[in-house]
Amino acid sequence: MDQHIAESIGRPDLIRLDDRLVCLRFETMKVVSALAAVRHLLDTGVVRRGDTLLDSSSGIYAYALALACHRYGMRCHIVGSTTVDHTLRTQLAVLGATLEQMEPCSDLKLDQKRRVVRIHEILAEHPEYHWMRQYHDDIHYLGYRAIADGIREATGADGLTVVGGVGSGASTGALARYLRAADDGPDDGLGAGPDSDAADRPGGRAADVALVGVQPYGSVTFGAEHVSDPEIIIAGIGSSIPFGNVSHELYDTLHWISFDAALAGSVDLLRRHAVFAGLSTGAGYLAARHEHERSPERTVLFLAADTGHRYVDTVYARHREAVPVEGLAPRDVTDRSQLALPWSRMHWNRARA
Repeated sequence: MDQHIAESIGRPDLIRLDDRLVCLRFETMKVVSALAAVRHLLDTGVVRRGDTLLDSSSGIYAYALALACHRYGMRCHIVGSTTVDHTLRTQLAVLGATLEQMEPCSDLKLDQKRRVVRIHEILAEHPEYHWMRQYHDDIHYLGYRAIADGIREATGADGLTVVGGVGSGASTGALARYLRAADDGPDDGLGAGPDSDAADRPGGRAADVALVGVQPYGSVTFGAEHVSDPEIIIAGIGSSIPFGNVSHELYDTLHWISFDAALAGSVDLLRRHAVFAGLSTGAGYLAARHEHERSPERTVLFLAADTGHRYVDTVYARHREAVPVEGLAPRDVTDRSQLALPWSRMHWNRARA
């Protein structure tokens, strides 16, 4: 029996959509990393119950951290994106979290930079606060070990392709680290962080796990800042600032997907498979379908990080505009100078940043 609702929310479902096409569906994915990170900080004495934990968020992590703080008796202070909606604001308030939301801004790149500036201002005023640094601290990898174990048990790890938004690197990066590991040795704390050699442990062959990252145009993480999407940069899977816990060398292939294409993917996923998920999931679904078609002998698993509720007005209400996904295909490129909307694909070959 779970001791707190956060534990239940963080437990994903594995849904087989087609032969060798699997969806790893979360209600709120970042609860996994927030719970494990806060527990690790308490266990190691970095923070104590009653301390204030601080971070910036476009939405999902704010809710996750608020739940983790509620679970462990901490205070929570969030500098929120302009995209944080009324439902989330209300939940955070009732959970006891403090939210500072950025003023309305059409440029999400500027919104992200302003949030970082505000974080530093708050730390100057309250040096006793602990900044969670979800975009930079590899403690956010820890919670995905159990998820990887569940995937390995259900699907096996050999011949597996994992597809998902890159974001801070904690979800897809951590899953690849743990799934590629040659053995199931004891949890060694931060062994799955960006600088870990967990995939090269002695004692066995590393599993055949390919990692496919999904990015929006305009994100600097893999060098697409020179191409802008007229609709939006998909918050949560890309960034206008460098993220410290993205391990570029984990990724085999990258897909850059526009808002319109991701919208089509989200609508098709709901219509065809009844999975109601967010915009980044629609992008991941498109990429997963393509990788599945290219390599039908491999099991392709894609991440659905959250539900579609906060995208009802911006995505699902526009379902009649969605183009058929069968008519969408990526442009294969060999250099980032060739990137173009609505969808580009490139072999990354586990290169460093």
